[in-house]
Amino acid sequence: MDRDTFLTAALSNPVNAAVVDELFRLALPDAWLVSGCLVQTVWNMLTGRACDYGISDYDVFYFDSDTSWQAEDKVIHSLGGRLAHLGVKIEVRNQARVHLWYPEKHGIPYPALTCSTDGIDRFLTKNTRVGLRRHHSGHDVYAPNGFSDIARMIVRPNPGPNFSAASYTAKAMRWKALWPELNVLPASATDQNDVVN
Repeated sequence: MDRDTFLTAALSNPVNAAVVDELFRLALPDAWLVSGCLVQTVWNMLTGRACDYGISDYDVFYFDSDTSWQAEDKVIHSLGGRLAHLGVKIEVRNQARVHLWYPEKHGIPYPALTCSTDGIDRFLTKNTRVGLRRHHSGHDVYAPNGFSDIARMIVRPNPGPNFSAASYTAKAMRWKALWPELNVLPASATDQNDVVN
């Protein structure tokens, strides 16, 4: 799978397309549609399911130096109102302020990020390290691990400073229940061929 194939598949979900269009219109700083809603749309295309099957929410990252809760809350309500007609859950997070609430919520430190893609890089799984945004002449796709795992339906851990084996396993097993075709690597996997079904 290449970038253009991924992009076409991800945008075949009309909600994904509507969200990236609205982010473009709003001109939020460094705004991306990210993670599961993109990958899961591709999985659904690959397995012949409805494009929105199994997608619980649509995650939006942006990066604004105003780290107040009030500013983020205003963006959450503005985007939520603009996309309410879609009837889906939109999760919006300013990546510039994650380090302010993450330690209290999860009990571990979280370094300040410098841009939205820093947040994408910290996802629990390598296959969900993806983001999509629209610009004047097309779309940007951020995918530091490429598209091979997405196309092959492999879920692989993304070890890092905030990696949780328990959270990874729970997430992967929840996905496996929805998409039995997935090949899930154990949280301790270090060899890319270490696949379990």
